[in-house]
Amino acid sequence: MTHLKMTLPILLLLALATPTLAQTTGEADTAVSEETPDPLELSMGEEGNTTPGEIKVGDVYVESEHGDWEIRCIKAEEGEKAPCQLYQLLKDSNGNPVAEINIFPLGGEGQPAAGATVITPLESLLTAQLGMSVDGGAVKKYPYSWCSQIGCFSRIGFSAAEVAAFKNGINASLIIVPVAAADQKVSLTVSLKGFTAGFKAATELAH
Repeated sequence: MTHLKMTLPILLLLALATPTLAQTTGEADTAVSEETPDPLELSMGEEGNTTPGEIKVGDVYVESEHGDWEIRCIKAEEGEKAPCQLYQLLKDSNGNPVAEINIFPLGGEGQPAAGATVITPLESLLTAQLGMSVDGGAVKKYPYSWCSQIGCFSRIGFSAAEVAAFKNGINASLIIVPVAAADQKVSLTVSLKGFTAGFKAATELAH
């Protein structure tokens, strides 16, 4: 949708410019056909700063894959460390993308062992908060921080014990309550396959 909104003004400008361009071209056809372009006025082009497929500063790229997790990083300036996070796209039972989870190691003194950003649909009931459990254990609730056009965000901190539970677990459950059905809960599976190796790799990249 964002791409479409960005493209529409350009298309409108082109549509408005087309009649004028056609009239100008028609009036100048004879003059153009009778003149030979001066070779010295022809552009030979310029080398671009990047090649097709090259990762530019600010681009998101996949550093590595670990089971059902990807390590996604943002290309940094030369000499700077690229910020990286563990990423997983969460789907419903029909395979439709519903939510995203990004986990990043912290581990500093006085800090949680890891942080996470979870993005859920705009139709999430904010007052019900976001729920999470590991392997059917107790559900812990987290508040939503804000919503934007792409969804609602919850910023989470995990203790060392909770990170250990992820490493030893099989699946976590992310629980969302939809606005349209406040008496129901949508449970999304967060696969923990590859989490241990992925978290270790992300920790090494952060140091």
